[in-house]
Amino acid sequence: MESSVAAENDSNPPEDDVKERCWDQREALPGEPRCVVCGRYGEYICDETDDDICSLECKGILLSRLAKSRQPTSRPCPVKLPATDECYYVRDNDKSEVNPLTTDQTELLRRKLDILVKGDITPPPILSFASCKLPQKLLKNIEVAGYEMPTPVQMQAIPAALARQSLLVSAETGSGKTGSFLIPIVCQCAKFNEEHFQTQQQPLAMVLTPTRELCIQVEDQAKVLGKGLPFKTALVVGGDAMAGQLHRIQQGVSLIVGTPGRLIDLLTKHEIELDTISILVLDEVDCMLQRGFREQVMQIFTALSQPQVLMYSATIPKDVEKMASSMAKKVTVISVGKPNKPNQAVKQLAIWVDSKRKKQKLFDILMSKQHYKPPVIVFVDSRLGADLLSEAITASTGLKALSIHGEKSMKDRREIVRSFLVGEIPVIVATGVLGRGIDLLTVKQVIVFDMPNSIKEYVHQVGRASRMGEEGTSLVFVNEENKKLFPELVEALKTSGAAIPRELTNSRYYVGSFSAGRGSWTLSDTRSHTLDSLLKAEAPMACNVEGMLQLLHILELFASILKVKKGI
Repeated sequence: MESSVAAENDSNPPEDDVKERCWDQREALPGEPRCVVCGRYGEYICDETDDDICSLECKGILLSRLAKSRQPTSRPCPVKLPATDECYYVRDNDKSEVNPLTTDQTELLRRKLDILVKGDITPPPILSFASCKLPQKLLKNIEVAGYEMPTPVQMQAIPAALARQSLLVSAETGSGKTGSFLIPIVCQCAKFNEEHFQTQQQPLAMVLTPTRELCIQVEDQAKVLGKGLPFKTALVVGGDAMAGQLHRIQQGVSLIVGTPGRLIDLLTKHEIELDTISILVLDEVDCMLQRGFREQVMQIFTALSQPQVLMYSATIPKDVEKMASSMAKKVTVISVGKPNKPNQAVKQLAIWVDSKRKKQKLFDILMSKQHYKPPVIVFVDSRLGADLLSEAITASTGLKALSIHGEKSMKDRREIVRSFLVGEIPVIVATGVLGRGIDLLTVKQVIVFDMPNSIKEYVHQVGRASRMGEEGTSLVFVNEENKKLFPELVEALKTSGAAIPRELTNSRYYVGSFSAGRGSWTLSDTRSHTLDSLLKAEAPMACNVEGMLQLLHILELFASILKVKKGI
């Protein structure tokens, strides 16, 4: 008996052995610590950082991130201005007093950075994070998070948010919008908790986003910024046990990050006090105030007591701007860069390809040493399409590819994103679940396999290829099935100087504009014009060869129409 017991003991590894890989670790139970890297049970504490971790693998990832954050010289400066403007920038470790900008200097700086402000008196842009009088610990956390200097959107939005102004902010993807609302939130919550010492924190701020992945990312960044401060967070999303989320809030938190549907579900089943919330953030506001989110968002908003509202997105249509203005008495509108346009750091390439040949074209790109730049995100328009295409990529190219979409469990989605970020999976096929807000810092190439239904979603998908000003590339497959988006797509391609496929410009669905010295003439779908309207239109004074060919093509079509009408 003793020998059999000994043999059995020898065959099983000791329970005290430290787990090597994160998937060897179990999921965290309600109230248990979570690994700061992957979210599993945080069984261990990292000696160097005091963070909860689940395995040696996640410890290595954590220390690697920490080492990179301590090397500011290796990161490109997100804001680059001509040498004549360098006097505006002041490093945070500069102990000298910085005089506030004059009105002329403020206007000059805003013009240089393409910052437009509409609304009541708005504080001038900050020159460094230290100029906001943030807590010293928060300044150190900002440095650890990788922010060396504020980006243009942070320069203007942070002081405005700290001044308790409600904001509607538009800035290109990857420009630092998340930091521009989290830094004021952490600052105000930490100061309030220090001044009003309580044994248990109360919810003071709430961030709503359209996807679970974006919620997880926002909360993770909030934890980094709030580390060592009286500031705790709670994540409220589907896929995780509601009991654990409720327990976290009941233990006392300053910030709640969640999706509208799950938060309403939690509020209807349990009593949670929201009267103390003074800041409401709507990230990806155009998505939140449209589609099916609008009623849920307004239901949550009416349950609050007139909070400061901070709204952000890379694309803000006029109707969303009107709806946003109705949520607060005075909303300051801040626009940075070219609104509703693709990120200028992303090189766009449109490829005209028939639907039946799209798969083979994708395989050719992934097998090309010249065009394949891993890791790659491939965007499709359906969940089934994502599953089938990922399997086809693996079978045809030998590259390991996985799909991610809303039908997959939260556990699977987290594991797929983790594997993608650490380089275990070079290709990921996704629906719009990864199209908005997600910081996939290693991604430098996006392939839009299925053109989305709106140019807004295209702008967001393309933006995944660039974060914080780093260059990236995007390839988009286009054909006659996308005819409704031809005019807007051509405009988006023109803004980045991208070549436009001949089939696209010659398509009868494309609307081309030809400007003259005193007026303009627009060529629309030929069926919407009469020959008389064309003859009365003011002809362009100077027209390129392509425009002339297109004009002749239109006139030939109308000539053929007249022949049919006259019975010739």
